[in-house]
Amino acid sequence: MCGVYRDFLWIGNNSTHCFKASRTNLIFSFLTKKEGGCMNINELKRRVCECIDERKEELIEIGEKIFKNPELGYKEEKTAKLVKKNFEKLGIEYRDKLALTGVKGKIGTKAPNIAILGELDALICPDHPYANKKTGAAHACGHNAMIANLLGVCFGLVDSKVINSLDGSVTFFAVPAEEYIEIEFRKKLMEEGKIEFLGGKQELIRLGEFDDIDMAMMCHPTSNPNRVVYTNISMNGFIGKVVRYIGRASHAGGAPEKGINALNAAILGLQGINALRETFKDEDCIRVHPIITKGGEGVNVVPSDVRIEAYVRAKKFDALIETNKKVNKALEAGAMAIGANIEINDLSGYMPLVPNDTMGKVFSNNASEFLGKENVIGSKIHLTGSSDMGDVTQVIPGIHPLVGGFEGEPHSKEFKIVDKEMAYVIPAKIM
Repeated sequence: MCGVYRDFLWIGNNSTHCFKASRTNLIFSFLTKKEGGCMNINELKRRVCECIDERKEELIEIGEKIFKNPELGYKEEKTAKLVKKNFEKLGIEYRDKLALTGVKGKIGTKAPNIAILGELDALICPDHPYANKKTGAAHACGHNAMIANLLGVCFGLVDSKVINSLDGSVTFFAVPAEEYIEIEFRKKLMEEGKIEFLGGKQELIRLGEFDDIDMAMMCHPTSNPNRVVYTNISMNGFIGKVVRYIGRASHAGGAPEKGINALNAAILGLQGINALRETFKDEDCIRVHPIITKGGEGVNVVPSDVRIEAYVRAKKFDALIETNKKVNKALEAGAMAIGANIEINDLSGYMPLVPNDTMGKVFSNNASEFLGKENVIGSKIHLTGSSDMGDVTQVIPGIHPLVGGFEGEPHSKEFKIVDKEMAYVIPAKIM
């Protein structure tokens, strides 16, 4: 048969699949149906891409509007409203307020269901030239381009009416809160019963919003000004930590001997972590990076309340758990040495991202048609950062390719778009 079940076979649970790659884009590869033999996929693709090109300036305008109006996770009201407005114009039925701000639209009713994801949120980078002056929010990671990519796919499939020739469904999912920030704010949301996970995709998985999705993909910006894509990307998982050292206050000049210095305990704990670094195996890609968020109450008072936030990252889950245990022991040793008390709150971070190889190959083949084979990097690349897309790839097949058109260090004031067509338009055509 020429339909989807020729192209992939379910084996066991959702995390194990066998695909047959073909030289088409992902949606056409897995959804093209049989009508008197295999349809002319190239003709369908041409029609979709023409419709995306016709909307090129509109997509750039959308991406730039989001760029200039950044919002932090679980607060992306304006960006979600923009997505809904475009869904309504296209006649796409949707549900909103999923995990507070997520928006999920769908075209088609049959299986399989392929999801295109786009992240709504910005991050905190107050010195970025387009940062929100009140919140410090800035699109210094390029999520604004993801939403433009998502809407580009919408425009192409709906305007061309190609969706009527596909044997399956496509979900357009604008998802909140990928950046793992504002921990205290999100913990308050948890206490109020509004969320159970700090990350948006995790919360959506909990809510069952990925239960009807068979595979998912998204394109993420990377710092490369050229028209290039990296299609086989894996990433570390991580555990978040909030640590509190509790000492005893006293006059720092007059009677320091009567106090218990929580800052000294914290410093010893951090030094213990540094002493552990030589035990981390290179192949595990371990990263531990803490910051002190509160160092005391005043310079003339022995610190009695010191706070630390930290991530523990690793390539594989077992190494992540083992390293986290070591880190906790080091932190506890600092408290023990000074006589302070310690509270360690381990938070659910993100799972390691494991890309589906065959989805990656299909994406690579299609990207080559737009960019040339020399600009499509299909070799395995492991990044030591993390994404809640990792959680998605642990339950269904997924990919997280990186796309060029940007320069400057991500999460910094230098990060910017240098090729708007590559950032906003071409990834939609590839998907």
